[in-house]
Amino acid sequence: MTDFQIFIQHCMRMSEGIAALVSILYFKRIKESHYRYFSFFLIFIFICETFGKYGDHFISYSKVSFFNYFVIPIEFIFFYWLYAWKSLGKKNIFYLFTALYLLSFIPHELYFNLIKNKVIYSFSYTLGSLLLMFLVVMEYYKQINSDNILHFAKNRMFYINIGVTLFYIGTLPFWSFYFELYEHKEIWNIYFSYFLMSGIVMYLLFASSFIWGKQNYS
Repeated sequence: MTDFQIFIQHCMRMSEGIAALVSILYFKRIKESHYRYFSFFLIFIFICETFGKYGDHFISYSKVSFFNYFVIPIEFIFFYWLYAWKSLGKKNIFYLFTALYLLSFIPHELYFNLIKNKVIYSFSYTLGSLLLMFLVVMEYYKQINSDNILHFAKNRMFYINIGVTLFYIGTLPFWSFYFELYEHKEIWNIYFSYFLMSGIVMYLLFASSFIWGKQNYS
């Protein structure tokens, strides 16, 4: 990594901590709503990312397996729940998307054993992101057609949706074609820098959702 990428990687980890801290500071506002689970989620992610950074100093474990089989699946399933079940009120879509995403790991076990050392299992990540993108589009449609459209800045999902768009959807080509892009190092570096910067923006937007979001505008 370049010096700039190392710097913004540290900034991204700080932004994760900021989002988790803000969610704790504003917890009284959300403790009666489902957004309290969003606070738990952000705390969980910060702990996992910190463990992913420093955990190998204390125990021996596979970072690739830790993130691919534990952290990333929880991220996708949580957002399916937040979008489909809670925001859009479509429980069946939550169950369907969760099942499809989890089933996408089967091809890796059956056919793709040679890619065990990849940073991200591109097939499952690509499918997970495409399913999430569908929910993101539905959320935009819901917000645009809402009676509260003029008060969008008070809608917590407004901030969450933009953050998810920039990070998960914006970096989909990067993770889907990670090793193909790696053969073109200049392009890879640009996209990796975008990945880090979009992560910073996303977590700051998540923090903003607690500060400016209101209970009755979602």
